[in-house]
Amino acid sequence: MRSKEDRSFAIAGKVFKSRLILGTGKYANFQIMREAIEASGTELVTVAIRRVNFENPQENLINYLPLDKVELLPNTAGCYTAEEAIRVARLASELCDTNLIKLEVIGHEKTLLPDILATIEATKILAKEGFIVMPYTNSDPVAAMKLLEAGAACVMPLASPIGSGQGFLDFTSIELLMEIIPSDVPLIVDAGIGVPSDASQAMELGADAVLVNTAIAKAQNPVLMAEAIKLGVEAGRKAFLAGRIPKVRYASASSPLEGRVGS
Repeated sequence: MRSKEDRSFAIAGKVFKSRLILGTGKYANFQIMREAIEASGTELVTVAIRRVNFENPQENLINYLPLDKVELLPNTAGCYTAEEAIRVARLASELCDTNLIKLEVIGHEKTLLPDILATIEATKILAKEGFIVMPYTNSDPVAAMKLLEAGAACVMPLASPIGSGQGFLDFTSIELLMEIIPSDVPLIVDAGIGVPSDASQAMELGADAVLVNTAIAKAQNPVLMAEAIKLGVEAGRKAFLAGRIPKVRYASASSPLEGRVGS
């Protein structure tokens, strides 16, 4: 069960005030990307290393990031084997000067669902090399525990397929995952968030943070959507800490009959 204690969101000892992580892909241009990042209040942004043009400063998205406000989280997007992901992670460490890595090993080209066995294999190797591994996974509790045993610093289950904007398709599995994963292990909902209410629901369930990209980048107004999702995350976290009322089958009067005048 996720703790109701109002603890900080931290990855390997690094504390972040914002519980919203942003992706940097799919924006119309780098200027809009930067404005959305600033509006979101995020302190951690993912960068797909294989898609960064390090040879041309004008096309290198990292040069457009507010690096005085955010920390880079390189990812292994586009990798389909453990070997490929490990190679990209090592390259990311050199290019970005960080041991943080968002590990993605895709198992199916159309669904972009993770290859869990390959992800566990890559996690073991990278964790031994000193990487802080943040793996993209499904909502299977067994897979999550295997990843933690392999050395993962957190678990990042999807709400629904990457970029689909469908939000949560099934609350049962994610709720079970929340119960089984130790409270001191960050749980970050990654993929499928479409609107602020989806982000809020993730936080209401007890997630420590959410990662959002497409919902903001492809919105009609990305900057405004970034601000909206920021507020959704904040509202959801407060609701989780406050504790919702239990769901009941029948109505419960707001004004009890007991003690009323004339009774």
